[in-house]
Amino acid sequence: MKSCLLIAFLFIGTQAFSWGFFGHKKINETAVYTVPKPLFGFYKRYVNYITAHSTDPDSRRYVVKEEACRHYLDGDFYEHKLPLDTLPRFYKDACAKYGEDTVKEHGIVPWHIEVMMKRLTKAFSDKDVKKILKYSADIGHYIGDLHVPLHATSNYNGQKTNQKGIHALWESRLLELNFDAYSLFTGVSKYQENPMDLVWKAYAESYGLVDSVLQTEARVTKQFDEDSKYSWETRGNTLVKVYSKEFCKAYHTALGNMIEDRLKASIHLLGNIWYTCWVDAGQPDLESMPLEEIPEEKTETEIQKGEMLGREEE
Repeated sequence: MKSCLLIAFLFIGTQAFSWGFFGHKKINETAVYTVPKPLFGFYKRYVNYITAHSTDPDSRRYVVKEEACRHYLDGDFYEHKLPLDTLPRFYKDACAKYGEDTVKEHGIVPWHIEVMMKRLTKAFSDKDVKKILKYSADIGHYIGDLHVPLHATSNYNGQKTNQKGIHALWESRLLELNFDAYSLFTGVSKYQENPMDLVWKAYAESYGLVDSVLQTEARVTKQFDEDSKYSWETRGNTLVKVYSKEFCKAYHTALGNMIEDRLKASIHLLGNIWYTCWVDAGQPDLESMPLEEIPEEKTETEIQKGEMLGREEE
């Protein structure tokens, strides 16, 4: 029993990442059904790949040192409150102002999304199906991260406010417990003249929600003692300490529609980005692209061995 308890504590909050594997897959999968024809037929054909590979960027964090900074941006390093008018919108300008090492240390997610958009547009132009699918899946992950408030702060896991574990709680456990009640209808995706304006707007919204995420959890915690805030669940053969369903219900209710709204906004922006990249590529004839058997990459379990490189969220 002591051995089981030790293992349980070691596993608290692990495998959460951003939005959890469950959340990222739902974002990519649902976005497929927002794009208009003829793009819909192409993405629907490969929906299983785009869904399964939505978590590849997290898996790469075990093997690629440079990957971690692509998932977040510490807004509180640059600004104490909105508006975000100090941080340059162009990467080269930010590096010139603060130094590239400093910029990377505090995260580059909006700028990396811009890089991925350029890659996806070129892949469409080249009619390179494998790259279209790879970049489509990857960009979905980064857009999902962009919409998570705890990816917009250096206090990303509540470690500065004695709230360690809130990262996995907000974006994984609450989502999985409440997902069936969410409505993810966003309408049909549209072409965006200035998509990066939407990317920065989404980031600013996430940054603006940081205090609410943290302060609401602290307020709800006062209503629970240690025994009622946490519970034990069996995962496979392991007894795991988790936030209790009662605490999760109270916290989720106090947050209102925040998680559902951020999930829906991720889906909406992703569909718009995919469609915009296709239009900017000249609207290539997708029906003329060859059907391909896309080789499966290593599974998450196979890649996730050893230490995560860079910042850990759990």
